[in-house]
Amino acid sequence: MNILIQVAYLIASVLFIIGIKMLGRTKDARNGNLVSAAGMLVAILATVAQVDAISLTDILICVVIGSAIGLYTAGKVEMTQMPEMVALFNGFGGMASLTVAMSDFWLNTQVNGFQVGPIIGTSAILSIFIGGLTFTGSMIAFLKLNGKISGGSVMFKGQHMINLLLLIAAIVVGVFGMMNQDQPLYFFILIGIALLLGILTVIPIGGADMPVVISLLNSYSGMAACTTGFVLNNNVLIVSGALVGASGIILTQIMCKAMNRSLMNVLLGGFGQTASVAGGDGPEITVKEVGVEEAAMLFDSASSVIVVPGYGMAVAQAQHVIRELSEQCEKRGIDFRFAIHPVAGRMPGHMNVLLAEANISYDKLIEMDEINDDFANTDLVFVVGANDVVNPAARTNPQSPIFGMPILNADKARTVIVSKRSMGKGYAGIENELFGYDNCLMLFGDAKQTITKVVSELKEM
Repeated sequence: MNILIQVAYLIASVLFIIGIKMLGRTKDARNGNLVSAAGMLVAILATVAQVDAISLTDILICVVIGSAIGLYTAGKVEMTQMPEMVALFNGFGGMASLTVAMSDFWLNTQVNGFQVGPIIGTSAILSIFIGGLTFTGSMIAFLKLNGKISGGSVMFKGQHMINLLLLIAAIVVGVFGMMNQDQPLYFFILIGIALLLGILTVIPIGGADMPVVISLLNSYSGMAACTTGFVLNNNVLIVSGALVGASGIILTQIMCKAMNRSLMNVLLGGFGQTASVAGGDGPEITVKEVGVEEAAMLFDSASSVIVVPGYGMAVAQAQHVIRELSEQCEKRGIDFRFAIHPVAGRMPGHMNVLLAEANISYDKLIEMDEINDDFANTDLVFVVGANDVVNPAARTNPQSPIFGMPILNADKARTVIVSKRSMGKGYAGIENELFGYDNCLMLFGDAKQTITKVVSELKEM
């Protein structure tokens, strides 16, 4: 029986690895998710087969309840709420690791009355600490994303020093906990420090940097799961946690590069807080408005079009009508592509998911580094709900909070049309210089409604 269980864990681990590999390509991502889910099912069944403390009926009841909640949530959530859902999942993963590690440590030291070794003890401490930090950090990220608390920075003097002191305190408490395993108070103090540090680490982070935060917290949840695997001596938990942790860190580094930030800024907290300051408005911007009919004429006369999607597209649910726009343009022989900035939206890959949902061809989705040089030779750039990722201030204004951040070179195209509800600022809280450029035209109104009208005009031409 033990051999069968270990073989099942090995199969699950292989499925996890294959699934994550498939997630690296957009066209294989859906199947990769299913492969990973199959691996999780195998791992769960193998784990259930080993449980003696509670009955199979109790386990099945928990599985049914959890599955029902998951199905209901997944079916109800809007695509615009997906980043919030990911933040919640990260938090729940961290809390699961904390509670499992703590309960196993309590069972060994308080109930059975024996000392755990340094490896198990250190793993339990790390699982409790990382899990607690991930839980509260993810909850703060969730509240920022859904608007329950301000998406801006909440920073007070000396916060970095307080975070550092809390980290040192966690290490000291963890050491004392290992030396006095019959005193569980140390571990409850450690839980409190971890929960507080999670709040203080994420609360200063501005909303514009939230994609990086979500990626980092995802990595933390994987690390917590991995260390819990050492506590439970569960190989598949170690492998899956390490995969999530490593892939999350790699993605975080990619996102940091896209934001022109350093990973150390993220780890120390207060990451990107200047990006959410609303000051420094600069000179007043004079914009030129374009109507639906004129916009349709510009599309009809263009030979090349690049669409820059942003969070506003997600809010308006405009991805499907944009697909119709692309079809009308392609019928006219117009080269039609999408420029994807790594931090567009509220989480990594947000725009890719939205456009894939609308059945837009994967080969039309071009990453920033591959398409940036093409803007100068493009007739028309259509910016839909994006703001900070096309703001030339990142290149031209050293005083701007986003100065140095790599952006899409939309301003270099012959003509730019920006679809926005109003002249509201982006998530970074600053004015967009592009809107005042001579080659930029503003198409005001709900993106879905205005683009639908543009498509109707095109059909009549």
